[in-house]
Amino acid sequence: MQSAVSIKDLKITYGDHTVIEKLSLDIAPKEFLVLLGPSGCGKSTLLNAIAGLADITDGEIWISGENMTWEEPKDRGIGMVFQSYALYPRMTVRRNLSFGLRVAGLPRAEIDSRVGRAASLLHLDNLLDRRPAELSGGQRQRVAIGRALVREVDVFLFDEPLSNLDAKLRNELRVEIKKLHQQLGNTMIYVTHDQIEALTLADRIAIMRDGVIQQLDTPAEIYHCPANLFVAGFIGAPSMNFFEGKIEKGDGALLFRAADLVVDLSAYAFKSEPQPGPATFGIRPEHLAIAPKPDWPRITPTVSVIEPMGSETIAWLNWEMTNLSLRVMGDLDLLPNNPVTVGLYVSKASLFGADGDRL
Repeated sequence: MQSAVSIKDLKITYGDHTVIEKLSLDIAPKEFLVLLGPSGCGKSTLLNAIAGLADITDGEIWISGENMTWEEPKDRGIGMVFQSYALYPRMTVRRNLSFGLRVAGLPRAEIDSRVGRAASLLHLDNLLDRRPAELSGGQRQRVAIGRALVREVDVFLFDEPLSNLDAKLRNELRVEIKKLHQQLGNTMIYVTHDQIEALTLADRIAIMRDGVIQQLDTPAEIYHCPANLFVAGFIGAPSMNFFEGKIEKGDGALLFRAADLVVDLSAYAFKSEPQPGPATFGIRPEHLAIAPKPDWPRITPTVSVIEPMGSETIAWLNWEMTNLSLRVMGDLDLLPNNPVTVGLYVSKASLFGADGDRL
């Protein structure tokens, strides 16, 4: 199947600084791909390169089966939504939506039809005669999205479109974007540093660090089976708990040992034949339990801080100079500075070797 967007050995440098080095990525038609990573990882630079807004040093960019590496942005068949709304303040919503179409010389009837469809999809029907100053932040961002939609292209690019909104509006508009993708079926490439947006929106996530894709997979696979320590620590709030220790041979089984914690690794699914040596044992906060099953390995940390969050509670624990987080549903009857027995759900854990890669 032909890719909607194909990036081949892309390299981008600014002076002596290399932002992206030999990056290749294929994005399927109708796929919602999220580029996720910390600030400075190269995700927005990659998006701008696809859009034709950033010069590349080497490599190729193909869109809908055509080599668009050196084509102008207007000729690439993409619609782009920026972090800032970038609306024309003196124009109404209707004229903001139709501006690009009018410049392109489309017939009036076609312009009206496209604007009407976009307004209906984005619930802007009653706002078409207002100016941007009369709109809320969420409404302005919907107009910015609508301005891309009216182009009726196959590929849409989103550069952190929700980062300027408050938490409630972000949640609401995130749902609207997901509905929009389901209704339109277009290919969407979305840049964010917000992992909640990535996990809830994406068909696949590309996690980037220093211009390199660390893992490209479904949200579930990335969350439950991170490829390395960076991905494991970056995804999740609170992030994964880590125990530094070593793998050693026991009586008929491999063991992980860290201080007085001993974990039988019989239930762990190794990617390849494991070898004894230094390792990091990682486990999510929800896979620690205060009422563990009898065969689970246990530790006895001290409670540091309790964070009630309504539907769930986060407890922060101290064990052997290591800070741990524990997530439980509802209220948690614990007191700071008190010891608590906690069990580890080993089959849900992750193991990483000395090089940081998953074992």
